Amino acid sequence: MKEKKKIKEIKNPKENRIKVATKSILIGRLSFDKKSDEYKTAIIRLFEVNNPHKKNVFPTKIYKFTNIEKVRIRRLNVSYYLEGNDIVVNDLEELYIIREGSKLTLKAHQYEVEKRQEEKQ
Repeated sequence: MKEKKKIKEIKNPKENRIKVATKSILIGRLSFDKKSDEYKTAIIRLFEVNNPHKKNVFPTKIYKFTNIEKVRIRRLNVSYYLEGNDIVVNDLEELYIIREGSKLTLKAHQYEVEKRQEEKQ
């Protein structure tokens, strides 16, 4: 019998700077964690494939940061699909997540891809 992989979900990690290897991420938001929160919860889902929103895949890891005012995305090529609410960042080697109070900054090593070939599903 095949063993199911459990998705690792990390809420409000203790580290203010996180470095993690990943191929792509989805950046989204959830509602308020507590009534006392001033801002919503930012969610960052890590994947081992590009364009995970087009495939039937689960994230390898999920980071949740409560009470976040904004997410800064530094020097990255991103896609925002109007059909959904998430921002997609593909072609990553590693991701850096920096938390400073109620703000997150995302930086990464990203491969430059001009045009993606259509993938067979």
